[in-house]
Amino acid sequence: MRAQRRVLPALRAHVDRLPLQQRHWVAFHFGWSDAAGKPVTGARAGKGLRPALVYAAAEAAGGTHDRLDEVAAAVELVHNFCILHDDVIDQDRERRGRPTVWAEFGTTAGVLSGDAVLALALGCLDEVNLARRLCQAVQDLVRGEALDVEYESRPDLTTEDYVLMARLKTGSLMGAACALGAAAAGAGPEVITRMDRFGRSLGLAFQVADDLLGLFGDPVITGKPVGADLRRRKWTHPVLVALSSQDPAARPLKTLYRSTTQPNDEQVAECVRAMEQTGARNVSREAALAALADAEGHLDGAGLDPLRTAPLRTIAATVVDRSC
Repeated sequence: MRAQRRVLPALRAHVDRLPLQQRHWVAFHFGWSDAAGKPVTGARAGKGLRPALVYAAAEAAGGTHDRLDEVAAAVELVHNFCILHDDVIDQDRERRGRPTVWAEFGTTAGVLSGDAVLALALGCLDEVNLARRLCQAVQDLVRGEALDVEYESRPDLTTEDYVLMARLKTGSLMGAACALGAAAAGAGPEVITRMDRFGRSLGLAFQVADDLLGLFGDPVITGKPVGADLRRRKWTHPVLVALSSQDPAARPLKTLYRSTTQPNDEQVAECVRAMEQTGARNVSREAALAALADAEGHLDGAGLDPLRTAPLRTIAATVVDRSC
């Protein structure tokens, strides 16, 4: 939350430069205004995880940068570009307890808002090397998004396929956040590379944990309805683990993923129970912890002052042990 408050002025300054209609959509997306454009106070914003990684990585590298807030804003804007387009792709009508932009204003508004936010992100960075690294992250995460969509029509997926997708879709931007923070602080190439790998592994841990939250999290806290991924028959990590098992308890899940009809609440609840009964929940939990350990190994290899890396390690631990 502290990182989100720190980056907020830079975010608002950039959004305020958008044309009126786009500014209206994007401000609504961030929860700064309602559908009529009236300012909103106390609206639930995002967690600010990626800006926090930027600041913590810069601290870990032992340097400072007079435009670090701009770097953090660039990463947060790219993240929201992904959210705006994801909501359209997945047809999600609600996020954080509020309507999504496309649900409130139409698909065109959702797409164009994402485009506008991406353009703002690239305008935050005035150093070519930083901008190039962010652009590469965008290319990687778009590739990951494309795989995620492709996977929906493939019945033969494995957890290895999932890991590739998650490292690209989620890990690439977290890797960029860490690498950009370190680079802005003047770190050398080896440290920057280690930071990027740290963030990519952390992204995998985050994605697996997020899958579990979608099944077992409290929707009041997470802002996500339980079982939404099951209703869309998405290939999440625990689903792949359960489907690969020979446990008879996985039968309802296998039936659901072969069916073309919309499941009812009881069928979804039965599939959630199957995750427990087959052990998929525990296996996925262990996979998230293994990815976290891999991330920490990359951070250890950077050879940085342990006191300076402590905030990064704290953030990493909360990625797996979170409720929202």
